[in-house]
Amino acid sequence: MPRGCVFYRSSQGDRKADHHIRYRASRQLQKRAIRTSARPTLRDAVGRTAGSQRAGPVRSVTERERRCARRSISSGGTVTGRVDTQSAEAPETRPPDGWVPAETLERDAQRAAAREALDKLAGCTAAGGAEEGKRAPRGGVLSFAGPAGAGKTTLLAEVRHLAREQECTTLFARGGENEQSSAFYVLRQLLQPLLASYTESERHNVLGDWYSIVGPVLGLCPAADSAEPDPQGVRDGLDWLVTNVAVSRGSLVVVLDDAHWADPESLTWLSSFAGRVDDLPVLVVVAYRPDEVPDIPRAFGDMLSRNRMRPLDLAPLSPAAVTTLVARELGPDAEVDEEFGREAWKITGGNPFETVELAVAVREEGLAPTRENAPQLHDMSGAMSGAGVLDRLERMGTSVVRMAWAVAVLGTEASASLAASVAGLSPTEAGEALDRLAAAEIVRGVERPEFGHPLIATAVYRDIPPAMRVALHGKAAWELIEAGRGAAVASRHLLETHPEEDEWVAGHLQEAAREYLRTGAPDAARRCLDRALREPPPAEMKATVLYELGSPALLYDPSVTVNHLRAALEEPLLGKDMRVDAVIRLARSLAHAGQVREAAEVLAAEAQATTDPRIRLRMHTEHFLRAAFTAEEEDGPGRSRLLTQLAQRLTGRDLTERYALGLRAWDAMVRGEPAAIALDHAERALGSGLSWTDQHWGSEVPMLLALTFMYCDRPERAEELFAEGIADSERKGWRGGQLAIGYTLLGYVRYRTGRLSDAEDFARAGLWAADRVGSGTPAQWYAVSTLIEILLARGQVDAAQELAVRYAFGKPFPPVVIIPDAQAVLGELRLAQGAHGEAVEELAAVGRRLDRRGVHNPAWCPWQPNLALATSDTSPQRARHLAKEAVQRAERFGTESAIGQALYAAGRVHDGPESADLLQKAVGHLEKSPSVYELACALVDLGAAMRRTGRLVQAAESLYRGVEVASSCGADAVVAKARRELADAGLRPRRLGIHR
Repeated sequence: MPRGCVFYRSSQGDRKADHHIRYRASRQLQKRAIRTSARPTLRDAVGRTAGSQRAGPVRSVTERERRCARRSISSGGTVTGRVDTQSAEAPETRPPDGWVPAETLERDAQRAAAREALDKLAGCTAAGGAEEGKRAPRGGVLSFAGPAGAGKTTLLAEVRHLAREQECTTLFARGGENEQSSAFYVLRQLLQPLLASYTESERHNVLGDWYSIVGPVLGLCPAADSAEPDPQGVRDGLDWLVTNVAVSRGSLVVVLDDAHWADPESLTWLSSFAGRVDDLPVLVVVAYRPDEVPDIPRAFGDMLSRNRMRPLDLAPLSPAAVTTLVARELGPDAEVDEEFGREAWKITGGNPFETVELAVAVREEGLAPTRENAPQLHDMSGAMSGAGVLDRLERMGTSVVRMAWAVAVLGTEASASLAASVAGLSPTEAGEALDRLAAAEIVRGVERPEFGHPLIATAVYRDIPPAMRVALHGKAAWELIEAGRGAAVASRHLLETHPEEDEWVAGHLQEAAREYLRTGAPDAARRCLDRALREPPPAEMKATVLYELGSPALLYDPSVTVNHLRAALEEPLLGKDMRVDAVIRLARSLAHAGQVREAAEVLAAEAQATTDPRIRLRMHTEHFLRAAFTAEEEDGPGRSRLLTQLAQRLTGRDLTERYALGLRAWDAMVRGEPAAIALDHAERALGSGLSWTDQHWGSEVPMLLALTFMYCDRPERAEELFAEGIADSERKGWRGGQLAIGYTLLGYVRYRTGRLSDAEDFARAGLWAADRVGSGTPAQWYAVSTLIEILLARGQVDAAQELAVRYAFGKPFPPVVIIPDAQAVLGELRLAQGAHGEAVEELAAVGRRLDRRGVHNPAWCPWQPNLALATSDTSPQRARHLAKEAVQRAERFGTESAIGQALYAAGRVHDGPESADLLQKAVGHLEKSPSVYELACALVDLGAAMRRTGRLVQAAESLYRGVEVASSCGADAVVAKARRELADAGLRPRRLGIHR
């Protein structure tokens, strides 16, 4: 239990306080195990909407509400845990009878912008169409910026009122200064009331396949223990949900107040989703303080900068408006002297909130708003910025102050019973305190109390003495966990406590981190684990905390992760299985940081130290895996020999052996060993299948196996494996770099089989996904390299060059292996541009690098055939030598496509009958291969060679076939070349039957 659980002992609260003391003593004596609390569900949160969603004038609490609240407190129930989804307040669709928001002063431009934006949604029907006589619906982003107290909250209340008048579905949330560490809390405010209005089956329908991923994020269902969706997967699921709701329900208005205080996870999603709303019936409205916008997530700034409408600033009120506002607050019969109002304007600077606070002080003092009394306003200036509220609060008595403090600490989690428990008040005291706070217009709502304005909440919270604030957060955490709300909900309070070697605190922070990982919030998980480590926890728990801090999902700074993992390995109580994983995580983190040699040393040291042969094999396999993706390897041939010797003893009896066999299959393929050897090892490695989402092994080996089948002329098997892996990743919510590479390489398989249009679509999908991961990532290199090669095949050289420039595709190349090889693709691009000197430079560098590694398969990287073409004009003898060696290497590998492509290049660097003979052989091999694009190229060049030697009949046959094959795979440049050859031969091109 956290420190500070006992801090009040009133006569009515003695029994509860004594229970807390007995609990703490019992836990210390018995070293009680940490409870595993249930995840918060939708039922736990929908009750808050009654207090937090409704805007408008503050009213006094009714006697009925007061009695209901007291009954709830007396029964010991937690309001949020008892509300049924069927009775929860639905999202705002129409205003309550007779309700009108307070009019903002001097905000005509902002109101006009809001009306214009809402008018664009007015024609939107449930099906997303437009009503007759109205423009097509169009969403957008509307943002209001201003300092604290400028009237943003009141203006948003007007916007929500206007939206309800147009029968728009309105979702509302407010950021909280003390709740930014609670991942997705803003999203839950937005979406839980909406989903509470659905039946269970409707919730499943609206979420579809995303239910298991988004459901835990929104509290609809617990997350599976094995679930760890990546943040992008969660954001994609939220996109699906909100888009589906907008299309099915019609116009949707998403309103976020105090966006500068939103949690990073929610703000990142909203910022990315806002980029799509122009094409949806969705209006996003945000209000924020520009001087408090966080640096992270930067996506919020990006959203504002790309918005076609600049943020609308809320300027200070004029003296006349301040005079009007003071008169409004003093009452309907008040006549405010102009000089009195001007003096109020000077003091408040035209800030609406401070003006209201000053007017309240004037009213309480009974000061007449006359010219003579204007100088006395300076004596009341302390009432502004919340100071006046604090003075009023202090005069109400200790119980009221306790309750206000509890509500300030709990924030959106506040319920009447929970606040009473945190404040240490009896049910009667708590009910009376809430009545007085509501009557004073400091708090509104009883069952779900909240402050009337964010500035009031800030002032009250910051006025709590620091030691008491820590105690209140500790008590709030304990109460939330006891109520079954879960460690993640309580974690923001635990983060505010002071380290005291409390196992209870460390344990629940560790459990909160696990909950956050299961909902795709790694940053929140890392915060919890960092704080748990500082507690510090007991030795055994410390080892697991350090180990969990080394999770791949938490990798944001490799050096920090390396330090955590090294520390974990030094802990004597780290379990055997965890130690194996920690060593592997350490090696991967070192490799990620570019310390490849250090990674190999870590694995070698562990392999030498262990007495378990299975662990030793696991270390060797991991070393071979790291080496397979290292672009510059010191002793590639030596490593290949060791892998070959190791694989000879393996049968594939477990995952470790199968992954080792998979690496042997890949190594045999890239080295250019006979394809039959590579295929044999690949089939043995696959066994009953390898998962892309195995968190211990990763997706690298399954991908390499799929590519091995592709290079060995088994593209149908490769496509099958990629389709299964992509589906597996999407089911688990893994939609980051892994999925981007999956889409890209599936496009590459299509390219290798001549389906260029499909290939381009998949490669662009992979590039789009890679761009979301980040600039310069391996996923982006894969996608750009693949797409350039596809564009060159389609004859779009300028588009390929534009892509290369846009992504700075060139030196320095990444230290990891890129498929297809990035430098070789750049050489191919230069060759297509006619820059043969630059092409020779790049391709020769590729050859030297790959030869050092023992990589000799021209099917994997055709640097030799392309270098032969680049040197054919300046050094024909060297070109023919390169082409001949490429043919020899291809024949050793033995696939029809490899031999055919090498012969095709050889034919292009020879002349006369010898060229035609080589091209004829190339066509013979390519016709038996899946390489349709290369077959089209070979047919056209064969026809051209025959035309030049006078064999027009054979030339015509080859050229006509070349046109048909090239057209079928979308190789427009090859089609154009064939037609030119036909025209030169005096032949008319045939009408094409198909083109894709």
